[in-house]
Amino acid sequence: MSEEKNSYQQIMKATSLFGGVQVFNIITTIIRSKIIAVLLGPLGIGITSLLTSTTGLVSMLTNFSLRTSAIKDIAVAQVSDNNIRISKVVIVFRRLVWITGLLGLITTLILSPWLSQLTFGNKEYTIAFMWLSITLLFNQLSSGQNVLLQGMRKLNYLAKANMIGSIIGLLVSLPIYYYWRLDGIVPALILIAISTFLVVWYFARKVKIEKVEVTKQQTIFEGKGMLRMGFMLSLSGLITLGASYIVRIFISNTGGIEDVGLYSAGFAIIGTYVSLVFSAMGTDFYPRLSGVAHDNKKATLLINQQAEIGILILAPILTVFLIFINLIIILLYSTKFIPINGMIHWAALGMYFKVASWSISFILLAKGDSKLFFWNELIANFYMLGLNIGGYYFYGLDGLGISFMISYILYLIQVFLLAKHKYSFLFDVEFYKIFGVQFMIGFLCFVIVKITPTLWAYILGVFFILLSIWYSFYELDKRLDLKGIINNFRKK
Repeated sequence: MSEEKNSYQQIMKATSLFGGVQVFNIITTIIRSKIIAVLLGPLGIGITSLLTSTTGLVSMLTNFSLRTSAIKDIAVAQVSDNNIRISKVVIVFRRLVWITGLLGLITTLILSPWLSQLTFGNKEYTIAFMWLSITLLFNQLSSGQNVLLQGMRKLNYLAKANMIGSIIGLLVSLPIYYYWRLDGIVPALILIAISTFLVVWYFARKVKIEKVEVTKQQTIFEGKGMLRMGFMLSLSGLITLGASYIVRIFISNTGGIEDVGLYSAGFAIIGTYVSLVFSAMGTDFYPRLSGVAHDNKKATLLINQQAEIGILILAPILTVFLIFINLIIILLYSTKFIPINGMIHWAALGMYFKVASWSISFILLAKGDSKLFFWNELIANFYMLGLNIGGYYFYGLDGLGISFMISYILYLIQVFLLAKHKYSFLFDVEFYKIFGVQFMIGFLCFVIVKITPTLWAYILGVFFILLSIWYSFYELDKRLDLKGIINNFRKK
């Protein structure tokens, strides 16, 4: 029981740490988003979204998802306390990062006219894509430094790098947007990429890695495993980004660039403010799961624990979004973005299913089963793309929220059945109870907003928000002894 409690505490510690980072990032995002929304409007956000999604597509094509594959290798070596192995993995990975980063830069330079034509229907943004090629190199180099901190479990350094990088990105970009408006989008993106790299590089230097000689032949031999797994992950990521890209292009051609901006802003809101859970999953949960992935029972226990904690933390946040989303949109952006409120309502319901499905899906990566992961994501992206296009075509922006919810219901069923068949995974009774109670509270908030006047929706909604908070505290206290922690804190 003590070991199980320690595991819950580790999950909560990581979630609290990176939740704190996300809260800080949220504050900077609020400031940046509000100013950008006022200065650039939906059009500027739409252009930024199309530029970043296009370069992201190229990056996914050229970076071989080395970050994900290398974290697994470093985490496994870290569990065995093999410092020589850790050093070899880090050295080989850093060499591959430079190669793939330069590949992304060169590819974007060469394809810039075609990327402009494909994305915007003309070649006016050719120069913009040429300049943005720089970001692919620096983003990949930043990824290399982050992998070291994450794989070595230097979470404090990683958290500090994220926080400082966020504030520097804000300070760098806002004056550029203020003076140059739409013309400042590309310079701001470049400076953010460079400043982010410099910050994370500073902290990565603090991690001591033993100096070992790694020959060219050893680099090729060691790199094959990373590249093999990374290639399959890259294909999967490419499909995901490609599907997202197609959706944005479809929205742009059907409804206009402003609708792309509204769509991006809507999912940026809900994605940013629930990311404290997903950030902890990617940062701490994945390396921990990789360390126990060889034991199906331990992996199942850890997945259930992560899913329970994820729902308990996420649910109160989602109830706030469901009730007060209009006020949140006005606070973060402006009244021009009110049309996205319905989309966010539906997407908030989908987030309950997303946190459960993500908890399971990491087992495929932790097991190193890259081919199965690829086919799993390919199938999911196929129906997600169809649902997004159909949802927008028939129901506009609201349809995109509906499609998000349906997609993650289907994805949860898919990964659950897959993990059950391959790895004997099952959710325990506690998870079903927690999920059922919190989802019902969230669904009631959804119904209240849809059928009652605004004032009554706020009054009734506050009751259900407090109910969700109380239930989460009650369940977390059983696992973590929160009351004892609070009492000890008061005594100190």
